[in-house]
Amino acid sequence: YRLCYEAILPKPPFVALIASIGLYIAAQEIFRIAFGAFGLSFNTPPFQEMLSLGGIHLKQAELLMMGQTALIIAVLAYVQSGTRIGIASKATVSDPQMAQSFGVSLRVIRDLNFLIGSALAAFAGGWVAILNNLVEPTMGSVAAYKTLAVIVLGGLGSVRGALIASLILGVVESLGTVYLGTFLDRNSIAFAFLIALLLIRPQGLVSSR
Repeated sequence: YRLCYEAILPKPPFVALIASIGLYIAAQEIFRIAFGAFGLSFNTPPFQEMLSLGGIHLKQAELLMMGQTALIIAVLAYVQSGTRIGIASKATVSDPQMAQSFGVSLRVIRDLNFLIGSALAAFAGGWVAILNNLVEPTMGSVAAYKTLAVIVLGGLGSVRGALIASLILGVVESLGTVYLGTFLDRNSIAFAFLIALLLIRPQGLVSSR
């Protein structure tokens, strides 16, 4: 963050976005060189026991992931709207100069946000590895591209819009796999839906414009 992002924060947002994509590709190649190009699986995958809830069969890992994700979202929502750190974070994004004039340390807030974002990425990566029983250099590619599309679809800067878009995408993926699974795989269905929706509503689901 200090070496790359901090220096380009005054630039337009797309500059940091392009830099993040470049860093992401570079990180993939570094991991490939350091650990090899082939994936690794767990000898005994954790949390694979099947549980039945009202006729719906889910793995223990899936239930744990959903529960932890809901808890994280609730905590983040509270922090963002009910704490000084959350209010300072929103002020830093909307008007950094004004926030600084009220005594907010921009560097501390930005460091903290980067730390939280990195921790969430680690949380997501861990569950992707467990659910797919695979760890390999490009394991985050599809998830990252879907995340980027969901952020745009939800409306840039709208947490509520991103959540709505994520839920809609999950439902479309699940139903699409049932009815179109013989023709398209899960990821193809998801991206086809995202492209179609962005063509219809390029400003996102939640937008002030």
